[in-house]
This record gives sequence, structure tokens and C-alpha cells, in this order.
Amino acid sequence: MSAERAGAVVVGAGISGLACARALVDAGIPVQVRERGRVPGGRMASKRFDGRPADIGAAYFTVSDPDFGEVVERWRAAGLAREWTDTFVSYGADGRRTVTGPMRWAAPRGLRSLLEDLAAGLPVVTDRLVTTVGPGPSVDGEPVGAVALAMPAPQAAWLLDPALAAATRAVQAQRWLPALTAVLHFPCRCWVDFAGAFVNDHPLLTTVCDDGDRRGDGAPVLVAHTTAGFAGQHLPQPTAAGPAVEQAVRDLLGLPEPAVHTHVHRWTYARPETRADGAYHLDDDGIGLAGDAFGAARVQTAWLSGRALGRAIADRLGVTAG
Repeated sequence: MSAERAGAVVVGAGISGLACARALVDAGIPVQVRERGRVPGGRMASKRFDGRPADIGAAYFTVSDPDFGEVVERWRAAGLAREWTDTFVSYGADGRRTVTGPMRWAAPRGLRSLLEDLAAGLPVVTDRLVTTVGPGPSVDGEPVGAVALAMPAPQAAWLLDPALAAATRAVQAQRWLPALTAVLHFPCRCWVDFAGAFVNDHPLLTTVCDDGDRRGDGAPVLVAHTTAGFAGQHLPQPTAAGPAVEQAVRDLLGLPEPAVHTHVHRWTYARPETRADGAYHLDDDGIGLAGDAFGAARVQTAWLSGRALGRAIADRLGVTAG
């Protein structure tokens, strides 16, 4: 499908972009999803190590909305998603304690497998870099009915023509924080049983997850997420941060053995620091924004935001979404 024929172009094949595209397709709107990466996923990314996936973006997701719950139930029935845990440990000034909360969900084949499922049947074009979104609206100079930017706001800002004043103001109002994710492979599971840990007031760590427990295969793999301050110091060379992250994890958990392999992934825009108004942005220029900045920074928020934007675009283009 060419942009000239598309009613809408969705830029970004993360969960908000795919939810937006699905809502448009369900409403009968011609759409094309353009993703600069090789595969869909966004920040629900997974990377394979010796054939085994590890989640390098979102650590898990939770469910409270019934509509999102229906999607998750379909994933569960297909064996793509599983209930993981409602119990984490918390490290802080008061030591180590157990905390309970909502059920956290995980994916045996990695969270990206859920995005692959969402993308099935959608017109997704990967390895497609969009460089300019202009008035009209237009995408790389080609006219379209509407454009949905499903990505962190700073990345959307790079694409916007300055003449798109409303969208420019909307993205400039958002602030985002970086993070590093370290995947640590150990020779054995030599830690006290835990599913995941919140690490409070630490100069380097924010969360550590037992990926073998999360995945359900018992592999001796931990995945750690860092603070924005630490990540900001290592964005130019994230690999160089590996030894410090490994040591911090070993000190936290009292691990006697070093990791046999460490992989560090950089997220320049890992999570929104500010919360945008409403469930999405759609202006008179036909430019929309969606994602987890429009609410609590969660996977469910991104899905709801994308779906809401897709329905709003369908209304704008003269079709009521079902």
C-alpha cells in the first residue's frame, strides 16, 4: 500500500502503534504501519542469546482494563502469555522485605512475541525510516489522511515540520528519562529465590528480575534496569557500564560467582517523566500522538492510548470505529 492510498500512516510498531493500526483496520480505514526497526516490538523488546529470549525492555505488564484483559486472555489461551507473580521483594533503607501487588504477566517466548501476534494481518513495513511529517498532513512528502506517531515524544519531535505547531507543542511538553538494561548470565542459580526486586534509593539499580523464573525455564539469568542518572552517564558507550551493573547486582544479592556473559542495552528514552493530558493527542492538522505517556507509564496504558487514537482518527476520517 502506498502512502497516497493510505487513509492513515502509523509510525512505530510498538504496542500503541499496533493497537492504533488495529482500530483503524477494524474501522475500514486504509492504513500502513512504518517501523524503522527490523521487527515490531518497541520497548517491549526481546533479544535472543543462544536461542533463548530475554526481555530487554519492559519487565512485565499488568491488567486492570477489561478490554485489554480480553487481549491478554487470548494471549494466555494461545500460550503466549502467563501469569508470573504478584510478589516482589523490595530493597531499601529498611532492608529487604516482601511486597505484594497486582499480578505481573510475562511471556515465555519474550514480550516481543506478543507484539508479533498483534502485528499479524496488519500492513506493517519494517526497516522503513520516516524522516519528515509535514503539513497536509504528509509523510516524507506524500499526502495522507492522518498520521499517528507512536513513539517517545523526543523521537516524534525529530520528524515534525515546525509548521505543525500543535503537535510540536504537545511533544515539547513531554520529558523522558533514559535507562540501561543489563542481561546477566550466571553459571548457576545461586541466589535466594525471588521473582523480581524493586531497588529503592540506589545510585545504580531500580529493578532486578529473575528471567528464568519470569520465563518459566529456570535459566540462571538476571535482568537489571538502571537509574536514569547512571544511564545518562553511559549512553555514548553502554557496554562499558556492564561491569558496574554486574557488581551492583552481585552486591545486592550476595552472589559469589561472576556472570559468564553480560549484555547491556541502551534506552535513550526509556520512560516518560511527565504525564500528558488525555488518552492521546490528535490535532486539527491530522497529527496524532499515542503511548504510555498518556497515563501511568505501563504497557496497558500504551495499548489503550493507541486504540483510542485509532478510533479518533477513524472518526476524523468519517468512519465510526466499532
